[in-house]
Amino acid sequence: MSAITPERTGVTTQAIEGGQPVRLAPNYWPFVVPALVVVGAVIVFPWAFTLWMSVNRWTLGQSRSFAGMENYLRLASDARFWESLWHTLTYTFLSVAAPMVLGTIAALIFDARFPLRGLLRAVFVMPMMATPVAVALVWTMMFHPQLGVLNYLLSLVGIPAQEWIFNANTVIPSLVAVETWQWTPLVMLIVLGGLASVPREPFESAEIDGANVWQQFRYLTLPMIAPFLMIAVIIRSIDALKSFDIIYAMTQGGPGTASETINIYLYNTAFSYYDIGYGSAMAVVFFVVIVALSFILLMLRQRSRWIDQEGK
Repeated sequence: MSAITPERTGVTTQAIEGGQPVRLAPNYWPFVVPALVVVGAVIVFPWAFTLWMSVNRWTLGQSRSFAGMENYLRLASDARFWESLWHTLTYTFLSVAAPMVLGTIAALIFDARFPLRGLLRAVFVMPMMATPVAVALVWTMMFHPQLGVLNYLLSLVGIPAQEWIFNANTVIPSLVAVETWQWTPLVMLIVLGGLASVPREPFESAEIDGANVWQQFRYLTLPMIAPFLMIAVIIRSIDALKSFDIIYAMTQGGPGTASETINIYLYNTAFSYYDIGYGSAMAVVFFVVIVALSFILLMLRQRSRWIDQEGK
């Protein structure tokens, strides 16, 4: 049997009088410092700089001056900001609810065994492989009031043409439809993974007791896949809150400001109007909103964990 050397164990040793080795604590700092530098450069510094800019009056091309809380007080009386916040929350709620419902239904369908199931699964997940800007351009053409294919299909069944993203009343639902089309497959994959881990014994017992399909889903399937549903909700909420590319490529916040979310308003303020200080204050407030919503979602995630028979 070969002797175990310090090189094999990864323990640093040092010889002393008598030839006996002494264990030394391993030094991990050479591995930790590069990661800390990257985190500081990529995350900490940008946010610290944004926070600093938010307390300054700074318009590109003009001198900078300290403003204190002026930018934040300005947000409180900015009707356009509150409108964009409402658009953001509405868009996020609809962009989470619709994929969750449709994705869960799709997962239940694809969990069953039928011919060509694998091929149909592959076709179903294809939309989320496309880039958001490409999806936005294609759907913009489809939404065209005169030349779009959607209005042509509606005309075949006698439904009047719709204005879709060109009408203030239908622009957000239309954008949500695009978001739902692209990201429902992601929810389906997450829920499908949850269904694959569900044991079959409770369902067999329920069938013997006379439970119908709805009762099995309501009292067995849904509680068992609840943790997976919460994961899907968290992922979709984060993605919908920071959605920018699809909205900007399709409407740029229009018509007027009907689809202007905080991301669009922030971008226009900082890079179109060059009001860097006010845009930075908006970014800080939006960050606080995201943290609050994330905290709520994580609390709900904790409550959706599986509970064993002992209640632990």
